[in-house]
Amino acid sequence: MQLPGAILFILAVLFTGILPVPVKYGLAGLLKLIAYRIIGYRTRLVRKNLAGSFPGISEEKIKRLTGLYYKNLADIIIEGIWAFTISKKQVRARFSIINPEVLKPFSESGQSIIGVTGHYANWEWGSLAASLVTDFKVIAIYKPMSNKYIDRYARWSRSRFGTTLVSIKETSVSFEKYRNTKTLYLMAADQGMPKQFSDRAHWIKFLNHEIPFLHGMEKHARINNLPVIYIDVQRERRGFYTVKLTVLTTRPLELENSKLTEMYAVKLESVILKKPENWLWSHNRFKLSR
Repeated sequence: MQLPGAILFILAVLFTGILPVPVKYGLAGLLKLIAYRIIGYRTRLVRKNLAGSFPGISEEKIKRLTGLYYKNLADIIIEGIWAFTISKKQVRARFSIINPEVLKPFSESGQSIIGVTGHYANWEWGSLAASLVTDFKVIAIYKPMSNKYIDRYARWSRSRFGTTLVSIKETSVSFEKYRNTKTLYLMAADQGMPKQFSDRAHWIKFLNHEIPFLHGMEKHARINNLPVIYIDVQRERRGFYTVKLTVLTTRPLELENSKLTEMYAVKLESVILKKPENWLWSHNRFKLSR
């Protein structure tokens, strides 16, 4: 069934791609209505996560944030599909770095860096834009899709502007392969932790929970002695995003074990607290305990 599913997906991508932008977002509005009001996709989990993360939050505010969250979710789904056909011109117009000077000293010295972000706002366009707005070789670490045909199509589509998608299983290989190339490694470090690996995780207080964080970002920063920059993606208005870069460290080897992961968690939490609706609350990130 993988091939028929891939064909339907590609047809949906092509159909969405030819729609005028207002119609795309009209489709996002319909998707929000279906997911939130009709199907109730994970609404109980979203409300539970919000209530647990913000003690004392009123029922009225939970309701408001839940509605805003499903609007964000619908937008990033449509924009994720649009990413397969979006043009360079559109990406440059809709996704920009407000402080590119942060990258200048690393670029001029030929220093590779790790760019770390979260599943917040539109991270998909970030991987497309990075190769257009920087002079680094861009490697985006991602989790392969279960459908091998769609995954192959995604790799091709995302590489149109120069970004190379690398499976999370091949992360170490990619760091070794591009060791002598000025490279920007893009990683989303707020992935859910599989239960079988939780004993090896960094447990950190995050949004009023103690949860396990993946250690991959810190591990590769320390092994390769690479600076780490946080990539803060913010929606300025519908379909338009800005990025603010913050250097977390230039000397990861001088930090105590797990400190870099803690710094990342603190930064991500501060971003989420400003606009909670833009994070992926429908993922069960708080299911594990020590």
